[in-house]
Amino acid sequence: MDKIRLGRTNLMVTRLGFGGIPIQRDTEEEAIAVVKRCLEHGINYLDTANGYTNSEERIGKAIQGRPRKDIVLATKTQARDREGVEKHLKLSLKHMQVDYIDVYQFHNISDKKGMDAILAPGGPLDTARDAQKAGLIRHIGITSHNWDVAKQLVATDHFSTIMVPFNFVTREPADDLLPLARKHDVGFIAMKPLNGGALDNINIAFKFFLQFPDVITIPGIEKPHEIDEIIKVINGPAELTRAEREEMERIRSTMGNRFCRRCDYCQPCNAGIPISVVMSSFTFERRLPPESLLTGWFHDAITKAKDCIECGECETRCPYHLPIRDMIQEQLQWYREFCKKYSHLAKQS
Repeated sequence: MDKIRLGRTNLMVTRLGFGGIPIQRDTEEEAIAVVKRCLEHGINYLDTANGYTNSEERIGKAIQGRPRKDIVLATKTQARDREGVEKHLKLSLKHMQVDYIDVYQFHNISDKKGMDAILAPGGPLDTARDAQKAGLIRHIGITSHNWDVAKQLVATDHFSTIMVPFNFVTREPADDLLPLARKHDVGFIAMKPLNGGALDNINIAFKFFLQFPDVITIPGIEKPHEIDEIIKVINGPAELTRAEREEMERIRSTMGNRFCRRCDYCQPCNAGIPISVVMSSFTFERRLPPESLLTGWFHDAITKAKDCIECGECETRCPYHLPIRDMIQEQLQWYREFCKKYSHLAKQS
């Protein structure tokens, strides 16, 4: 697989990386198999975070026995003080069973408060620099869901990489953030290439990225066949056909901006509602047989939404400022109608 230079890190990384969120849902054996399949395809950039429960540990087990120099490990901390960063870094090294991390990122810096916190004298950035001098990390990066904040951080020249949501629906970064990153020689990493699972046309989703030769994309991979399918696109023709461009525009105009990206920054919910599952009900309807949605985990998740206490805390944490409470009620109404439509299947089971 082709490799690109990741900005001024000078790391040579595959244009396609691995996003470590979904393997939290796998069994440990399945998760390790997924990571190993990615490595077998030649992928060398593995992204995770301290906050992704068991993801770091599973990646650590999957890379054992492989030359460390052949793998670029990226992880993140959501800590906003020295003590928290030190704790998270120590845990990340332990979980992945390594002596250093290639790209250590400050996670979800999406407002002025977060930006001020990491840049404060003696704070997180200085802590990461101390760890860099000690050889525990090689490069310092940031992730953000706010274009304006991301641009300000890139312009500081404190960071070697920037990761933001970027895909053919959420393509605003191409206008000025990506050019700015190029100007400052900051490596550009695209998260959510499938818009948080909202896009199911893998072909056009990943052909879109072939138009940006200096961007690395990190889809979240849960099953081995998923990476197999994406690899076929990456290794295929790069030029978008007229029909593919028209389909992109059709999908983009249909989706708008009012949809869940499944980042889960809205959590934890005071009522224990799995918000991103509930908010993504329509995508499950397209992908799964209707009878599977009438019982089991999905039924339990969306039924739990009835316990919403309307506190609104989730909305204060959503980086996309979605009206989550209203959208939950909309999904509940959709599910009531769905159950009526397929009531005959429920009786059969």
